[in-house]
Amino acid sequence: MRIPKIPLIAILLLHAASAADDTPAWVREAAAIAPPKYDAKVPAVVLLNEQHVVVDQSGRRTCTTRRAVRILSREGREFARGSEIYLTGTGKVRELRGWLVTPSGETRRYGKEKTADVGLVENDIYNEYRVRVILAAQDADPGSVFAYEAVSEDKSIFTQWLWEFQDRLPALTSRFVLSLPAGWRAETVTFNAETVRPLITEGIYTWELKNLPFLEPEPASPEISALAPWLGVSFIAPDGSRSAGPSFSSWTDVSRFQTEVADSQQTTNDALMEKSRSLVAGSATDFDRLAPIARYVQSVKYIAISTRLGRGGGYRPHPAAEVFTKSYGDCKDKANLMRTMLKVAGIDSYLVAIYSGDRAHVREAWPSPWQFNHMILAAKVSPQTTAASVIEHPKLGRLLIFDPTDEMTPPGYLPDYEQDSLALVLAGESGALLRMPVTPPSANRVEREADVVLAADGGISAKAREHSFGESAADARRRFVHYSRADYVKRIEHWVAATATEATVSKVEPEPTKDGTEFSLGVEFQAPRYAQMLQGRLMMFRPAVLARTTQYPFASEKRKQPVVLDSESCTETVRVTLPAGFAVDEMPDSASLDAPFGTYRVSYKVDNGTLLFTRSLEVKATTVPAADYSKVRDFFGRVAGSEQSPVVLIKR
Repeated sequence: MRIPKIPLIAILLLHAASAADDTPAWVREAAAIAPPKYDAKVPAVVLLNEQHVVVDQSGRRTCTTRRAVRILSREGREFARGSEIYLTGTGKVRELRGWLVTPSGETRRYGKEKTADVGLVENDIYNEYRVRVILAAQDADPGSVFAYEAVSEDKSIFTQWLWEFQDRLPALTSRFVLSLPAGWRAETVTFNAETVRPLITEGIYTWELKNLPFLEPEPASPEISALAPWLGVSFIAPDGSRSAGPSFSSWTDVSRFQTEVADSQQTTNDALMEKSRSLVAGSATDFDRLAPIARYVQSVKYIAISTRLGRGGGYRPHPAAEVFTKSYGDCKDKANLMRTMLKVAGIDSYLVAIYSGDRAHVREAWPSPWQFNHMILAAKVSPQTTAASVIEHPKLGRLLIFDPTDEMTPPGYLPDYEQDSLALVLAGESGALLRMPVTPPSANRVEREADVVLAADGGISAKAREHSFGESAADARRRFVHYSRADYVKRIEHWVAATATEATVSKVEPEPTKDGTEFSLGVEFQAPRYAQMLQGRLMMFRPAVLARTTQYPFASEKRKQPVVLDSESCTETVRVTLPAGFAVDEMPDSASLDAPFGTYRVSYKVDNGTLLFTRSLEVKATTVPAADYSKVRDFFGRVAGSEQSPVVLIKR
């Protein structure tokens, strides 16, 4: 079910394009447009972004896409490309053509011989989603205009469409046109902009926006789907006819549709039932029964073989017994397998449709399966079960939310990239769109202790141990599992060198716990000349010998977009044994910072030749409006300044 954006495609294409004597008028008109002058950071501008969808009585769609982009810089050459996605089972690309108008006015044509056809999803063994592409980046000098036209057709299993008016590039004209059969009507919802009213003429609907600005990437900003304007379009046949596929007027409709598609796939066999019972044997509580099944399904390899997508395959899991026997599947297969095994164990559960990677992506105002790209699970639990990922459903009661695809996040927790998002619990008539749980910072905390011996020549010898919990432990475990031992050690060395530039790491001891709820890391290192010697009598050093894992780069004075902050809690205690013959001459003041989105504490204390340095930072998962950016910048700027403040020793 997960359909990512188009991946990077390494394709060797012939770049010598033939001279065009059949350049369409719309291409010539677009190339003649003189765009406004943009800042140097804008790599390209979209002159025209247009799509025309024609729907027939059976619901089959013919889609014509036209796009023209003027390249403004060498960095913008990557936008000289055209693409059209299609499903091999139900659709096809009838035509894909491109044109490049050079700064001198010469036009080059890219026909069928200049296109490539590749799989859309890189990590699937087989997937019916494919993409036809034209790549003209090597031909596109700054000042060139690249344009392409694609004609495709398909038959979806439901009557909806999603139209994005822009990506990050500025767009001068962006237009969506929908042609419907007689008696049909269209309903739309506009997101990230004022409502766009269509011009309607004899069954033809036209939505248009002009002069859309550049959406500059900024640190910790929302995803593009939360910034750029887009339309959720529903086209409805007369008299409620379902010949063209179902339409959805409520989230209950979507729940009913997806539940019906998936329910029949809860198949079992003797081996599956025996395995389920053996995993829960002797378990006293529902969580004790749920957890071993969850960990088992996490171990099932993620492999996607997606077929019959246009006929419901994108929403229908493979039969659970088949997934169990083969021991692989995609997100919906793994969620369905866990649901089936829980059923054998006597626990009710439900599939949950969610968008993975952007907590603001799903919008309540447009009931549609189009809004999801992932499948997880909700298991019914008793009041005795307390866990960070438990929510309350208005009809189904207490539900523990779990993602069987994420191998690093244990049962009872939810990955941070899925927290606080809207997700649909698929329970037929009882289905509901619910807000996913947000774990408090304390549940995702990192606790660090370091013992440092400071020598009279400014060198240090340090032993540090970091203990992570919850999602912080899951992140640490991901880093540990993803890299080889040698590469993992190199990453730790780079981390240490960020604050101790000449450090030599002598020991790295990662210790993941078996259940995945915690992760420990021990590090020992030495760094000559860590402290700076001044005038032969003074020594200056920073007690924060290791950097925090999460950094907050808010250097810009102004900002246009909201700030997205994730839940985090980090506490640290550093004990520095001072060199004999030296005493503290200057020491920063202890500080306490409080903001609606976080708190910070730092303190310094000297006792019997030892400097005790403590700091703690707690950040809440929230989205701060751009109007309050100065508060965010000031808070994290003061945190950074405090952690860079040195202690000065004087030789007695």
